[in-house]
Amino acid sequence: MLNHLFFGVIVAGAAYGQVYPQKIVTRYALDDPGLPPRSAEALVKGSDGAVWRAGPEGLTRDKTQYFAGRRYLAGGEVTGLAPDASGGIWVWTHDGVTHIEFRPMTLAEKAELFEQRIRARHDRYGLVAGSILDDPGNLKSNRLEPSDNDGLWTAMYAAAECFRYAVTKSPEALANARKSIDAVLFLEEVTGRAGFPARSYIRKGDWRPQDGTWHWALDALGDGKYEWKGDTSSDEIVGHFFAYGIAFDLLPDAALKRRIAATARRIMDHIIDHGYNLTDIDGKPTTWGKWSREYFEGEGRSDSALNALELLSFLKTAAHITGDEKYAREYRKVAIDLKYLDQTARYLELREEINYSDEELAMLPFYLLFRYEKDARFLRVYHDALEQWWSNIEREKNPLWTYIYATSKPAKQPDLASAVWMLQRIPMDLVEWTVVNSTRPDVKLDGGVDRFGKPQSTVLLPPDERPVMKWNSNPFVVDGGRNGRGEDDGAFFLLPYWLGRVHFERITQQ
Repeated sequence: MLNHLFFGVIVAGAAYGQVYPQKIVTRYALDDPGLPPRSAEALVKGSDGAVWRAGPEGLTRDKTQYFAGRRYLAGGEVTGLAPDASGGIWVWTHDGVTHIEFRPMTLAEKAELFEQRIRARHDRYGLVAGSILDDPGNLKSNRLEPSDNDGLWTAMYAAAECFRYAVTKSPEALANARKSIDAVLFLEEVTGRAGFPARSYIRKGDWRPQDGTWHWALDALGDGKYEWKGDTSSDEIVGHFFAYGIAFDLLPDAALKRRIAATARRIMDHIIDHGYNLTDIDGKPTTWGKWSREYFEGEGRSDSALNALELLSFLKTAAHITGDEKYAREYRKVAIDLKYLDQTARYLELREEINYSDEELAMLPFYLLFRYEKDARFLRVYHDALEQWWSNIEREKNPLWTYIYATSKPAKQPDLASAVWMLQRIPMDLVEWTVVNSTRPDVKLDGGVDRFGKPQSTVLLPPDERPVMKWNSNPFVVDGGRNGRGEDDGAFFLLPYWLGRVHFERITQQ
């Protein structure tokens, strides 16, 4: 039965309530008195009939699932095996013992555990981000880490909680959404420059990495109380507007909606007033906050399809949130007079390399545009643009991009079953263990490297066999990790799960 659940075809429409086995790993010392008798054989049969085989590259189950590295094993060489009574396995190495359990779980139960992780170790003043583990793999050594994209990651978590509230009406979801939206809004307040959000901020005395450009907040917020990070990227503005639109539509909080509208207005006015640029406190455009025609015709040519899409999404969302006709007029001016609408459909023509972070920066704006745009002419172009991005994205089986693509009412229904499969196979353990797959005999490399010089596979490995990564990373990269010195917050699971819960029945019936 376990094999059937793990490898069987998922029936669309019932997947979220079905039970699937999740891999839970518990670690033991070699001298723990509660360990079962072990076999020194390299091959044993599990209680469910599955064949477990130990080899130099790790451990396999029926030659279809692969277990290696510290995510699953206490050390390198496997020295003993012992099946448990529920389809799992005890694994001995020279450094310790692990019990790999297959625990039946619904995706809703999995989401609850991911929520608990965020509340326990990844909430920094409402900002949601990853952490540093000073002692590798030891969650008690967790230290919160300000990052370049705190605004983007927090906005995506806030959106997840908005969707969760829309489905469940949970007071906890509403409180979480409010807290994280408030944190995102504060990023614009802390800089003291209207319409210019910080990447991140810390309070006086907090640890921060020695990178980037940091500034002390102005006296109005308490002299020397906050330090914030500048040179804000387009990534942050994409995330902020994504969260603003969803929170404005789904949360029952009139006061918060007024704050969202006021902040969206300031950011949009700032970008318009500075020639479609995001300018830092020195008055100059930030490194990546550029959406002007001049940028498109110069150094930003290869980014211009994406950046045109972003700006149009910002304007459309600002018009929706504020109800101010001036943003609707600016939207049509940019789209038609300045030809940004046509520019969105030039992605494949202008692309110089596949950038998986850019896919994230495209798909979040696409969601808002297809949510708010009603003009058939505009929609035709946006569909053309989306299909160009989908030409590479489809093979990723990415649940977030798949669900967003499906909300656009495409001509061909995407593979929703594969999206659910991906949600199932996201590992429960999000410690950033080092993972090496390039030496596996069953992994075929494509012969090239990605934009960061990393080897890629020709087929997609399950996420519980590859390095921990968010949706802005290359899912075909086979090696990576941080030797257990960090833990991801896991919001990358929560957003597609709850967005899928909101749209799933409607999508699958079309």
